[in-house]
Amino acid sequence: MAMRKWAMGMGAGLLLAVGAGQAMAATPPSAEQVRELMQIFSVDKMFGQMNAQMAGIMGQQLPCVPASYWQGFVDANGVKELTERMIPVYQRHFSADEVAGLLKFYRSPLGQKVIKEMPATMAEGMQIGREWGQQRAQQMLAELQKQGKLDAQGRCAATGAAKPQPLQGK
Repeated sequence: MAMRKWAMGMGAGLLLAVGAGQAMAATPPSAEQVRELMQIFSVDKMFGQMNAQMAGIMGQQLPCVPASYWQGFVDANGVKELTERMIPVYQRHFSADEVAGLLKFYRSPLGQKVIKEMPATMAEGMQIGREWGQQRAQQMLAELQKQGKLDAQGRCAATGAAKPQPLQGK
């Protein structure tokens, strides 16, 4: 009888421990943890690059505004403000334990290599995706032309169906 109570107590204790572990895993990361992760990712540099791209686009769209105006659009205060606004996003999607794991990984030599190489791999991947998309679109258009759904200029072929007549008022 005592053995059974002990086993039941251990079982209940195990369930509580598992439940507590799950609850702890769901604890959101602190704002400081997220800031550390963003620092490792060099978010400030990414925002600077985004600002330079945006400055170029805005300069083309609004040539009457000096380029110097756009260059400082995302300054240090802007980076800090944007970072603070992003913290809740990370807190919704990652637990404190997961961010701790990410921090450990991205501080490792492999994590540092991922950070260093990611821009190049993403750029190359995007280029491959663009090329594939263009080739696929050309194949699809050729197939639609072969089926007679598109004419030689890539426009919808005439179907021979009567065009709808506009409604006439009485």
